[in-house]
Amino acid sequence: MKAVVYKSTGSWYHVKAEDGMIYNSRIKGKFRMKGIKSTNPVAVGDHVEIDTEKKGDDTVGIIKEIYDRRNYIIRKSVNLSKQTHIIAANIDLAFLLITHNNPPTSTTFIDRFLVTAEAYHIPTVILINKVDAYSLEEFAEMKFLAELYRDIGYMCIGISAETGENIDKVKALMKDKVSVFAGHSGVGKSTLVNSIEPTLNIKTSEISEQHRQGQHTTTFAEMHELHFGGQIIDTPGIRGFGVVDIDKYNLDNYFPEFFRLKNNCKFNNCIHVDEPHCAVKDALAEDKIAYSRYKSYLQIMEGEEDENFRKDPYQDLR
Repeated sequence: MKAVVYKSTGSWYHVKAEDGMIYNSRIKGKFRMKGIKSTNPVAVGDHVEIDTEKKGDDTVGIIKEIYDRRNYIIRKSVNLSKQTHIIAANIDLAFLLITHNNPPTSTTFIDRFLVTAEAYHIPTVILINKVDAYSLEEFAEMKFLAELYRDIGYMCIGISAETGENIDKVKALMKDKVSVFAGHSGVGKSTLVNSIEPTLNIKTSEISEQHRQGQHTTTFAEMHELHFGGQIIDTPGIRGFGVVDIDKYNLDNYFPEFFRLKNNCKFNNCIHVDEPHCAVKDALAEDKIAYSRYKSYLQIMEGEEDENFRKDPYQDLR
């Protein structure tokens, strides 16, 4: 039977089969022998083929084939530098949740996520959460940040998962789509899922006052059905985001504002670092490209890891 993976716990998977049943399933050992460098050869959102068998009074599934993925969001594994982790697969729309300082979301983190989504052709909407709790200064900074990304071409929506502000706009975008929520721990992903689909009652927790970081409440990625049509994948909080397997000569393709200018560079293989007559650097000098974006571009090109999430997330915008 064909099935879709709804939850992964590392060794067992909850899959929803074409007969409408949910089967607790495992994978055949051969999948682990294919040289896949991912920590999770099967990801939430994967389309798979399963067989079923009886185990006592239970019927369990055996995943025997993984169909080709239309797309996926992938990052470097935190603890295993040579491996990768697939966050979710076969996505129609990604929502990146960010907050000002509760916890802080850096532009570096935002840009790394957006680059990965661009590379795998996943439309992304930036949700600025907790707008009900911002001071006037914080609100002004987040408004400036939203305008920066809107000018590039990304939709940005200020929301409050607590008060329900603009949740109707998010639901309208999600209708009949497979969506994924991503962001740091504590940005309000689970609270937002509960606001959109209250019957799920997903566990949430408070921000750590000492470090302004969230506590991990979602341990494993999980897909949920939406009563108004579609599915949502809730993901564990991501601390850092390592970009995977993007060639430096193609990196500018995934920064839309760079891509629009690159044909005006003198050299076809310009990587916008030291080359003369570079349209991207000219635009940077004229403040037509944000310095924070160019800095993210250089960091990704040079292979630097995203380790700066404790810093002032907006220092490059000031």
